[in-house]
Amino acid sequence: IIESFGGTCEARENNLWHILPTGYAARDFEVEPDASAASYFAAAAAITGGTVTLDGLCHTSIQGDINFCEVLEQMGCVVTWSSDASSNPSVTIEGRPLQGIDIDMNAISDTVMTLAVVALFAKGPTIIRNVEHIRDKETDRIRDLACELRRLGAGVQEHPDGLTIHPAPLQPARIETYDDHRMAMSLSLVGLRSEGLCITNPACVGKTFPSYWTVFENIAKHSRN
Repeated sequence: IIESFGGTCEARENNLWHILPTGYAARDFEVEPDASAASYFAAAAAITGGTVTLDGLCHTSIQGDINFCEVLEQMGCVVTWSSDASSNPSVTIEGRPLQGIDIDMNAISDTVMTLAVVALFAKGPTIIRNVEHIRDKETDRIRDLACELRRLGAGVQEHPDGLTIHPAPLQPARIETYDDHRMAMSLSLVGLRSEGLCITNPACVGKTFPSYWTVFENIAKHSRN
């Protein structure tokens, strides 16, 4: 993005970047839809066996979280990118029987909790690796996610850098969100397949997706139909 506005940056060691004082030039710039927010609805298709099309997203997106679609494909979903990616990009996810996977999620760690929920409906365990840094997000997203998945009835092993999730029959539960927007949005997806789910402090989604519950209700209506 810096270079698209005429700036110059240089990669250094230890994930450091040096931004040179070259100045910037104004230009038109199209902001992509939020791939992280879209991941919940891609997961909804995977969980329910339905189909969802996400407009405005393409496989060449600058957002790492677009690769969550590839994760779902590895689990068994059918993922189709529009042929007209230059002017009318979209991706369609079709749910299929899901298989557990063993995966490094370091590059797309904002979607770890979404994957964990999808894993509840897969055949076989899912192992999530190399995301130790998410312990320092809004909450400890490894420890607290493990707690809530167990509350739902899943078998969960917590590791220093991730989780192993063993699917099991789910049970009604009151889910704590820890004031973490992604905890609320991810775990709400369980309600598409399991009754008796209560999400505490649902308003925490306002940090990144204030209209989430309205959109989620529309998805839920389609899944029930």
